[in-house]
Amino acid sequence: MEFQLRPWRIEDAADVVCAAHNFRIAANLRDVFPYPYTLEDARSYLKSCIQNQGKGQLTRAIVVQGKAAGSLGLFVGQDVYRRSAEIGYWLAEDFWGRGIMTRAVTDLCREGFETFDLVRIYAEPFARNDGSRRVLEKVGFTLEGIMRKGAFKNGKVEDYCMYGLLRGELEG
Repeated sequence: MEFQLRPWRIEDAADVVCAAHNFRIAANLRDVFPYPYTLEDARSYLKSCIQNQGKGQLTRAIVVQGKAAGSLGLFVGQDVYRRSAEIGYWLAEDFWGRGIMTRAVTDLCREGFETFDLVRIYAEPFARNDGSRRVLEKVGFTLEGIMRKGAFKNGKVEDYCMYGLLRGELEG
């Protein structure tokens, strides 16, 4: 399925609410991603993305069929972690399993390595999130470990994974 990655625009807010207001998405992300997801949440998120673009982060709208249907971001660490960046992402459930996120993550990792002086990009999906883990593995990320009972989400202690991708390992 065709998609476009582009910088966020404040007028994407209504599309973000439509795509993000989904418990199954929120259940796989950190608590900073709210459920229910409101127009105020979308506007706040978009303002932050727009204001901080290029300042140690790259955030992109995933546009499918002319609408913002997901998000991905790369966030450079600080201090001793300044040559590493964390990637995070989500996509509207209607578009899961169509290869969009694998290609989007590949593209953003490539841009991140080109833009910043990075050695490593990492991701920390919940261990139960098979879809996200498959995306990372298809892109070329290596499972570096499982952090047993390392997260607390929706009243439950959960395992999460550490995946890493080093400069030069990007596939595709």
